[in-house]
Amino acid sequence: MPSFELLPGAPESPVLLHVPHSARAIPGDVRRGIVLDDAALERELDHITDAHTAELAERAAGLSRVRPWRLVNRLSRLVVDPERFPDEREEMRAVGMGAVYTRTTHREELRPADSDPAPLIERYFRPYAEAMTRAVAARLAATGRAVVIDVHSYPAEALPYELHGDGPRPPVCLGTDPFHTPPRLTDAAREAFTGCGPTGLDSPFGGTYVPLEYYGTDARVEALMIELRRDTYMREPGGPAGPGLRRLASALAALVDAV
Repeated sequence: MPSFELLPGAPESPVLLHVPHSARAIPGDVRRGIVLDDAALERELDHITDAHTAELAERAAGLSRVRPWRLVNRLSRLVVDPERFPDEREEMRAVGMGAVYTRTTHREELRPADSDPAPLIERYFRPYAEAMTRAVAARLAATGRAVVIDVHSYPAEALPYELHGDGPRPPVCLGTDPFHTPPRLTDAAREAFTGCGPTGLDSPFGGTYVPLEYYGTDARVEALMIELRRDTYMREPGGPAGPGLRRLASALAALVDAV
């Protein structure tokens, strides 16, 4: 199976919905490097997966007046996490959760600590990063701007792996970047999600995803991370979606239309 998929939108749309953490699939050879038994792995996937976010982005795309583009990860973040730095710049390495995780959400062993991440980085991480860079470049070429909207979710209660889990956990958290998130984009998101409960900034998760080729240098690339608290749309952990998913999809479509 492909490890990711770029789903086309309208040629005139600058918006790229990025869904990196929605999948649970793990290739067999990668599974053999994970020390958890099958039951423990399923429990870990329940906690670590941003469940139903691919469906949410799909619904939002269908509701938008101008259909956005979507780049969707089809493999679990336990294979590689495409949003981490693959080197010492990544702060989550402190809890064994760099680009290739060695620890679980509860700080237990996932892979041996001395596992070599290089094969997975080369096989999955770099092609994904290159695809994201190409997708952003295509929006810039077609429309003169690119708006990357990251679609994530997070648990109602902090998990042990979180480095900043003691702050507010609003129904909708907006992750921002001082260079790539203009105030009008944040304001548009606040307005779009008004009916979904209080909105906060950068807590419990902050920042945005921008391909390194453009990061901090090209203001034509705008970015915002949408973090949705899971109890607002699903049964935790790992349960089915509820009616809240429809409301959030409509809000995300409103944001797409606004930008």
